[in-house]
Amino acid sequence: MSIDVNGAVVHEVGSKWSVERLRLRDPGPTEVRIKVMASGLCHSDDHLVTGDIPNALPLVGGHEGAGIVESVGSAVRRLKPGDHVATAYLPACGTCTWCAQGMQYICDTGGGMETGMALDGSARFTTADGHGIGAMQRLGTFADHLVTDEAQAVKIADDIPFEVACLVSCGVGTGWGAAVNAAEVRPRDTVLVVGVGGVGINAVQGASHAGAAYVVAVDPVAYKRERALELGATHAFPSISEALPFVRSVTNGQGADSAVVTVGVLTGDLVAEAFGAVRKRGTIAVASIGQNEPGIPISPLELVTYAKTLRGLLFGNCNPTRDIPALLDYYRAGRLKLDELITRRYRLDEVNQAYADMHAGINLRGVLVHEH
Repeated sequence: MSIDVNGAVVHEVGSKWSVERLRLRDPGPTEVRIKVMASGLCHSDDHLVTGDIPNALPLVGGHEGAGIVESVGSAVRRLKPGDHVATAYLPACGTCTWCAQGMQYICDTGGGMETGMALDGSARFTTADGHGIGAMQRLGTFADHLVTDEAQAVKIADDIPFEVACLVSCGVGTGWGAAVNAAEVRPRDTVLVVGVGGVGINAVQGASHAGAAYVVAVDPVAYKRERALELGATHAFPSISEALPFVRSVTNGQGADSAVVTVGVLTGDLVAEAFGAVRKRGTIAVASIGQNEPGIPISPLELVTYAKTLRGLLFGNCNPTRDIPALLDYYRAGRLKLDELITRRYRLDEVNQAYADMHAGINLRGVLVHEH
């Protein structure tokens, strides 16, 4: 039956998060209801407030989640009540052209995500006045319960703490995959990671894991540079221009093998700066969200004659059903640091403070812990 839940809602661009009592519909045939235990406070949810990501509003926030399956629809086959799961902010239907080629991150069922409505076009959350509203990435992990399609829930081992499992739902996989899958970092490479917040810090970990000789973190915030050095970076600088003399000194003047761009808000000028920092046949892997207007001031001649690659990515070009459990296996084996990412835990009613802390540069990752 439908239940009452507490969740954080953004009503319009520029507003604060509003914690409200909501009604949650029962799961449909292919859906599951999840008791959300923890949610990552990802920068992408803040983009709803700033308007950097165009979405229909109002929306229940949150897309990095971990919790326990409470009930399932009649056609659900992969999950059962009691299973521990991490949410997948990108669905994986398993049968479309892209999933069939091992590219779940661009699954066709991801179309229409900006409305926040379920796959059938209807809302799962209802406000106190009976108005149906959407959920971030069809999830809404800022609510203490949610209903989503089983394609957006990945079973995880019961011994994984919810507070670290939620981070793998987006930020960890995006950053790790940006280095390993998109930039294709190899042993002995020199890698620039531009922006070492919640995504970039995991690009640092991924590049280190892949065997890069030099992992050069770039961020204007001293605290983030310090944390990057603790989590795999070999060197850290406030800007690309300040990093370049070192990069050129270890690459015979050629430039980095790759640059991974994971800043909070992207501009075309920053992409161009990263483009100029890599060598011939270098790769620029862009994970950041930012301006929606055309305009990256790079030289087409340099693109062609230096055979450079400019590549976008989603979720680090990872496959949720395979890579979320795999990353958690790395964590269990001590090869991926997740506990160390969490700067502070917050209650639901502290969600606005959490994002103020993010903007102040005093959080690497904040986690919202639901009270049940």
